[in-house]
Amino acid sequence: MNRYFKFFFLLLLTVALFFGFLHLFVSSNSFNYERLHIFLFNLCTGGSVIIYYTLGEKDFQPINLFFLSLSILYALCTFFHQYIAAIVIAFLLSFITEKVRIGKFGFFPLAFFKNDVRVYKKFHQASLLCLSIGLFLSGLVIINSEYHRVITLKFLKLDTFFLGFSFPVSLITMSVMFKKIKEDSRGAVNALKNASFWTVNLGVIIFFGFILMEKYILQVFVTTILFSCVITIFILFRNMAGRGQDKHFLTSGMFFLLVTSITGIIYILLHFFDYSEQSGKFLLRIHTFSALYGWNISGLAVIIRYRDFPIQLSSRRTILLHWITVMIFAPIGYFYPPLAIVATLSYFVLIALVLFTNKIAKV
Repeated sequence: MNRYFKFFFLLLLTVALFFGFLHLFVSSNSFNYERLHIFLFNLCTGGSVIIYYTLGEKDFQPINLFFLSLSILYALCTFFHQYIAAIVIAFLLSFITEKVRIGKFGFFPLAFFKNDVRVYKKFHQASLLCLSIGLFLSGLVIINSEYHRVITLKFLKLDTFFLGFSFPVSLITMSVMFKKIKEDSRGAVNALKNASFWTVNLGVIIFFGFILMEKYILQVFVTTILFSCVITIFILFRNMAGRGQDKHFLTSGMFFLLVTSITGIIYILLHFFDYSEQSGKFLLRIHTFSALYGWNISGLAVIIRYRDFPIQLSSRRTILLHWITVMIFAPIGYFYPPLAIVATLSYFVLIALVLFTNKIAKV
């Protein structure tokens, strides 16, 4: 990826984070800053990087530029409540994603059911399929919530549904991780990989359904299974993936994912106890930041620099800065304006280091 696109993504990611703090500086009852906070990261950056990785080119192709432009327009339309335009754009983005997926994998995802297909390819196709379905359903959700109320579930609305755009980014990161895991002739290991694939995909879909139905006990049950699956994937990756600087960043990302899983379970359990609203909000911020700006950004950063590793960067210091930014500055900054500025600047420096540090020249 050339420097111009890297710089654009640096600005886009920084702006996305800052929108998560904008409520501290600009109060508004009309606009939901959280929409841009989520969409600019998950859909605009995440979706574009997924398309970029799938096309396999060094630089953006016209279809990738079209997706990026439309996704930003979609984010702005939802933010400014221009829902008719948002619906049309959502369907267009879904069509573009499906075009890319079909060009890469074919129309029907038969590979999901074949044991001889490597699991990283299954995760890759699932990421694209999840992105296209999510975009299509988001259009339907807007129609349902804003124009023709057919389904009356409390949480079936865009402000809940947009969280699902985090899932395609998670799946493409899983694909990169499983690609690094060495092939093993033992049937038990391959069975474990495939079981992980199905558990992650079906588990998240079922969990989202339980969110819509407000079934908290069942949510705890499913998240516990997903947590066990994350641990299994982490063990597979640590023990069977080849060495490399990118492995350090992905391993750090897995620790963020474990934090996300634990805080998610605790947050659901809080619904059964008498707890302060402020403590619940703080826990939710830790959960959100560790998921988006911890786990997901680890995968996106590795994909953007995929052809460049190793790079002239201290992995330990960079990862330490990442953890301090995501787990300390950002959650506290959500409630305390000065630290919000610190978090944004720290995050800008972190992403700039990862994206623009030169690769180590081969001798």
